[in-house]
Amino acid sequence: MNTVAAEHAEGGFHEEWETGPTVARMVLGAQLRRLREANGRGLEDAGTVLGRPREWIARLELGRADLRLRDVADMCAAYGVTDRAAVSTLLGLARQANSPRWWSEFQDVVPPWYEPYLELEQSASVIRAYEAQVVPDLLQTETYTRALLEERRPVWEAKRLADLRALRRRILHKAAPVRFWAVIEEAALRRGFGGRAVASAQFEHLLDVCDMPNVTLQVLPLASAGAPPVAGGSFALLRPPQAELPDVVYVERLNGAVYPAGPGAVSYWHTMNRLVLTAAPAAATPSILWRILRGL
Repeated sequence: MNTVAAEHAEGGFHEEWETGPTVARMVLGAQLRRLREANGRGLEDAGTVLGRPREWIARLELGRADLRLRDVADMCAAYGVTDRAAVSTLLGLARQANSPRWWSEFQDVVPPWYEPYLELEQSASVIRAYEAQVVPDLLQTETYTRALLEERRPVWEAKRLADLRALRRRILHKAAPVRFWAVIEEAALRRGFGGRAVASAQFEHLLDVCDMPNVTLQVLPLASAGAPPVAGGSFALLRPPQAELPDVVYVERLNGAVYPAGPGAVSYWHTMNRLVLTAAPAAATPSILWRILRGL
């Protein structure tokens, strides 16, 4: 049996509701890269045969380009894939990659640069995050989220985004929850939104979160912070459920986001490891939270 078909038969791919279009596109890109390399073709050679720029093929193999079923069929032919089960599997992944997004009802408030993150977050097996400004999205209470968003956006938009954020938080509580590890700057915890009642409820929630087996929460004390660890501030690292897929780095900017790859991505993992060592241990987090809460 062809490798692609074999992985599908052995459960190598998750169901559609688990992966979503973005992960399906990444899996498809990884499989097409393997087939290209097994066929002995470089990016330039493949681009010549397919009549496409090598840059398009490179982006496609990273899961960062949309493609049609015709494109998949052409690549199978160019790479010598004749096994019907293998071709069918690849076409199925292409259909899934083009399917409606789970968050499509919030399309009016989701910018294009945020779409890949929403898909990857819901399917990730591990998320590591550094937050310098506010409590991480997945650990916020509803009232904290609304208070934070209403300072920056119209009320209707804040409500829509708060509803979306509530749906995103389900990954912490599903049958096989994501492993979430966050390092938060103490300054972020001291920024109050919505008054003392909102802040107190948020701290109580974080204290409850500390007891969750799939969540690790560390605080980077003000005395330890020093210079900002990264020029761009907060970032997240996501590990897709498929072992053959690379980890994804997400760095949000003022009006957009970047997803560094290659050596640039590796540097974020090194930074995250350094933050974990610099921050107070997770066992100390409850006492730090109580100390900050008493000072509000």
